[in-house]
Amino acid sequence: MSAKIDSAMVMAAGLGKRMRPLTATRPKPLVRVAGKALIDHSLDRIAAAGVGHVVVNVHYLADALEAHLAAQKRPFSIAISDERGQLLETGGGMVKALPLLTGDPILIVNSDNIWTDGPEDSIRHLARHWDGARMDALLLLVRQASASGHGGKGDFHMDGAGRLTRRKAGRVAPFVYTGIQLISRRFLDDAPEGPFSTMLLWERAIAAGRLYGLSHMGQWFDVGTPASIAPTEAALGGI
Repeated sequence: MSAKIDSAMVMAAGLGKRMRPLTATRPKPLVRVAGKALIDHSLDRIAAAGVGHVVVNVHYLADALEAHLAAQKRPFSIAISDERGQLLETGGGMVKALPLLTGDPILIVNSDNIWTDGPEDSIRHLARHWDGARMDALLLLVRQASASGHGGKGDFHMDGAGRLTRRKAGRVAPFVYTGIQLISRRFLDDAPEGPFSTMLLWERAIAAGRLYGLSHMGQWFDVGTPASIAPTEAALGGI
């Protein structure tokens, strides 16, 4: 199976607390890494994959982020999902943005990670493995040992068919979520109102046997703190 991705959402509304003090005066997506704003790394990848429309959600220092996006010359249209009134977290942010997003499936990308492609464009790799008959969401995952800058215990286990289960409390899991996923519009059916985490929707998809993963073939960098910037820049400079 394969899919055409018409639109993408970039998650950019967070407060960036772990990136302080750099986020005292700018939103986290505008923190510069390897010569450009974090969000521009994601937008470059989305452009390379041929996606035609992008929605960016905004909350913290939203005016600065909107001005940055307005100055962009990109091969896709950009729309803003405005969360100035209430920060909706990842799940609520997707629900609010859904009317602005076209097509099915939809690409969702966090704005605080950087990745390089493997043998194939990573977004196209996801699209090529999409099967809407079986999947509500397809997550791009990286093995924990290869998750540069990530200090957690892993997020998911993946079986031979690609189905995912969550890491159990107090245990470790071999795969880390990269912040990149394809979701069906159905994934957001009957979602709660207001702020909530995507984890609630993932749990529901796991229970239905419809949450799948795909192993990332390139490099991936979690750029979540000031200390993670220099090692990421050094690694990218050596590519």
